[in-house]
Amino acid sequence: MPNRKTPGQFQSIMGNLIKSFLDGKRSCGYQYHEGERILRQLDRFLHGKGLATQELPRPILKQWLSKRMHESATTHSCRISCVRQFARYLSQLGYSAYVPPPLEGSLSRSQFAPRILTREEMCRLLARVDQLAPTARSPYRHLIMPEILRLLYGGGFRVGELLKLRVRDVDLTQGVLTVRQGKFRKDRLVPLALSLVSRLEKYAKHFSERPPDAIFFPSPSGQSYGLRSIYGLFRKLLIQAGIPHGGRGKGPRVHDLRHTFAVHTVKRWYQEGADLDVKLPLLSIYLGHRDLSGTQKYVHVTAELFPEITTRVNLDFGQVIPRRTTP
Repeated sequence: MPNRKTPGQFQSIMGNLIKSFLDGKRSCGYQYHEGERILRQLDRFLHGKGLATQELPRPILKQWLSKRMHESATTHSCRISCVRQFARYLSQLGYSAYVPPPLEGSLSRSQFAPRILTREEMCRLLARVDQLAPTARSPYRHLIMPEILRLLYGGGFRVGELLKLRVRDVDLTQGVLTVRQGKFRKDRLVPLALSLVSRLEKYAKHFSERPPDAIFFPSPSGQSYGLRSIYGLFRKLLIQAGIPHGGRGKGPRVHDLRHTFAVHTVKRWYQEGADLDVKLPLLSIYLGHRDLSGTQKYVHVTAELFPEITTRVNLDFGQVIPRRTTP
């Protein structure tokens, strides 16, 4: 009987190089889950093609990178971007590797402009989430979703950080959440506003005594909610709140509540006359960024939104979040 490969094992002759590439990414702090998924697909394809030498031939790679039926431009671009990184890595090591060009017309990270919600839009969105009713399939959603949206907007969390919170990570006595193994594999302590602490105290009372490792915002199965479930409900709330959505990849996205938190925070500091040179490093730590450049991408305010402070932000930090452009 032939030996079967374990689920986590790569199949093609490129497997050890893929693993080395992924190890390098994670040593730099990237979780790279989606990248690994894409490269595992490529590994299976190369194995099926019977690739016998450690290289990425142009004909084979172009065949795998061709757009699939019903594949969105965003997903297609993501596949190409991931393989471009891997191919450049191979080239640096001296292997023969075709480096595909980026998808024409695709948005890079530096070109993406987040959708910043206004305070009035946030009020409407929170009003709608507060009207959620429990369902047989999701008996706790009316308790969980109002708190998740408020933490995203009021604390600038990444949604994945909130979904992974366990009871032991929520210290309501001190008013501090512990984010474990966030982006860049960093733990951080996040102090909360008293209003958020008060809401979480009321939320916690709806549950009986729970063990420390229990999920703080549990799905009906007791495990973490999936991102897709949160995003689907978020889209429905946007419609109910009368907030237009620009379509796939244009937002508002759930993650834009984090952008909105940062921009509204900087605007408030400006109105209070605070020194942004002093405040921005604090915001960088609070958001869990590796350096100030990550924070700058969140806090640049476009002239269309807040013309009174754009000049000051640009003078200090340059244009770090680009404006939307028309073709």
